[in-house]
Amino acid sequence: MRIWLIHHRQAAALVLRQFARTPVATFLTMLVIAVSLSLPAGLYALLKNVNDLASLAHGEPQITLVLASSANSSAIDDIRARLQKYADIAEVRFISREQGLQELNKDVGLGEITAGLEKNPLPDIFTVRSTHHDAESIVRLQKELQALPKVDAALLDEAWAKRLEALLGLGQKAVLILAILLGFALVVITGNTVRLQILSARDEIEVSKLIGATDPFVRRPFLYHGALQGLCGGILAWAIVAITFHLLNDNVGKLTDLYSFSFLLTLPSTTDIAGLLIFGALLGWLGAYLSVGRHLREVEPH
Repeated sequence: MRIWLIHHRQAAALVLRQFARTPVATFLTMLVIAVSLSLPAGLYALLKNVNDLASLAHGEPQITLVLASSANSSAIDDIRARLQKYADIAEVRFISREQGLQELNKDVGLGEITAGLEKNPLPDIFTVRSTHHDAESIVRLQKELQALPKVDAALLDEAWAKRLEALLGLGQKAVLILAILLGFALVVITGNTVRLQILSARDEIEVSKLIGATDPFVRRPFLYHGALQGLCGGILAWAIVAITFHLLNDNVGKLTDLYSFSFLLTLPSTTDIAGLLIFGALLGWLGAYLSVGRHLREVEPH
């Protein structure tokens, strides 16, 4: 085990020395990898921000339960108790007909009109916010609540929820396709870089094989080369996304201020950043593995 660790440490040190000998070429290769990774990573982070922005601008989809005019205080308490037992419900709010009329007069300015009414035309209502955000779960909850006693109607802006979900689903698929295409390009870039490394070290490889070096021993530094390039490319990709969001936030803040709410683009979470780095390292390793496996067979001692 100790010898195995020593071999890996030596391979990593060898790659770092190679990076130090060719800093410009190494940086340019990492930058190309970073640009390839930053596009899907930036779009993914942007989609998450769009989802948050939609929630701020329109509020989360909620179900409005319109109670029957015959619902007395006992029936209202019974409905409240039933709603609080639902695991799918995050928040319940009761608005009496009197409170609803007051809010209507305050927000819309219909005080003069409603003052002449002999009877309050508004019903008692419950507003319910689901723990789920997908349209299918919310619609299912709406149908269940519609069946509650003394509930005349369960209203939901289903179209808005479905439109938002469809747009986000389309964006996620587009990001996935882009990630696959650019990931393939990253594998090709890394493989070509490793191929050049193999060609430049052809004599060393032949000598190593003559003195008994195995293929895994010869392959190891090149795999580290690809993985470290991909990892560093992932770090640069995160930096590109962070700088881009920072530059955009000034204009985003000014734009949202015009709509009377505050919003700024947020960076990916720690989990997302870790996933980006691992993804970059794996793609770099894969490109190196495929290239080494192909070209090492052509390098045999004579």
